[in-house]
Amino acid sequence: MATGLGPADSPVIDLGPVATVVVETPLESAEHWLARHRTWLREAVTEHGALLVRGLGLDGRAAVAAGVGALVDAPFVEREGFAHREVYGPGVYSSAEWADYLPMCMHHEVSYARNFPGLMMFGCLAAGESGGEIEVADAAAIAQALPADLVAGFRSAGWQLTRNYYPESGLSWQDAFGTADRAGVEAHCAAGGLTWEWGPEGELKTRQRQSALLTHPRTGRTAWFNQIAFLSRWTLDPAIREYLLDEYGDDGLPFDTAYGDGRPLDAETVSLINATYEAHARTVQWGAGDLLVVDNMSTAHSRRPFTGHREVVVAMGDPADRAECH
Repeated sequence: MATGLGPADSPVIDLGPVATVVVETPLESAEHWLARHRTWLREAVTEHGALLVRGLGLDGRAAVAAGVGALVDAPFVEREGFAHREVYGPGVYSSAEWADYLPMCMHHEVSYARNFPGLMMFGCLAAGESGGEIEVADAAAIAQALPADLVAGFRSAGWQLTRNYYPESGLSWQDAFGTADRAGVEAHCAAGGLTWEWGPEGELKTRQRQSALLTHPRTGRTAWFNQIAFLSRWTLDPAIREYLLDEYGDDGLPFDTAYGDGRPLDAETVSLINATYEAHARTVQWGAGDLLVVDNMSTAHSRRPFTGHREVVVAMGDPADRAECH
């Protein structure tokens, strides 16, 4: 099924599993094409949640960065990150370092923080030999599909994220917060509603409570917007979970989630959330040169395990504030 949006010269969207537009004969740079269709593209992403632009001809990191600059209102600079990324420019990064044999489960980028990117862009430079596909899921559909009592419980209590920063397991606090100044970290935490605790050897523990559902300011739809399952101990590979528990103890895991009032989550609840995501997952079929644009609030994303060389440039833009999304 195909549809058109906007003026007559707008591209035509193929409404397959993931809304897709094909650049048939690119006679200009990706940056210029995206700039020329900017308003239409942004409206399409809001309507469909995610839009794949095929045939754009992205041929390097600089091309992705330039194209992203043509689309976003402002870059989003990541803080409180979880995995190492190379920085290619303001709000432009490598994909997170994550073992290629492990899936990266469904999540919304930086959805544990007060401020998060409203728009995510993924530029494919090399798709890998096998696997590695990005999958997306409609967050409003997830909210409707989860059991009503589960949603009501999280709507009432919210959810809590506890982090312990270890340079050997994820990111050091210096890398995560982009500063080696403790006062700067504390100021960021205070502004974002995090509590913090310094250990005797300079280690850092933080806790933060957020709402589990947000209302999209442009669509009015209620989204299941969080990382309750993704950052839970129960989503970890069992062997990795046992290693981390042996190494750091029950309260020292690099990350873990709970109900907002501190009640622990059980494995069954986390498994149900992940299974609901899987049931609603749509696979992005893409290749080198393509760009996937995602509304971060309305659409969760994941990554399948892969083999071979895979390079994806990730960009974050349009900073959003949770306070404006209730």
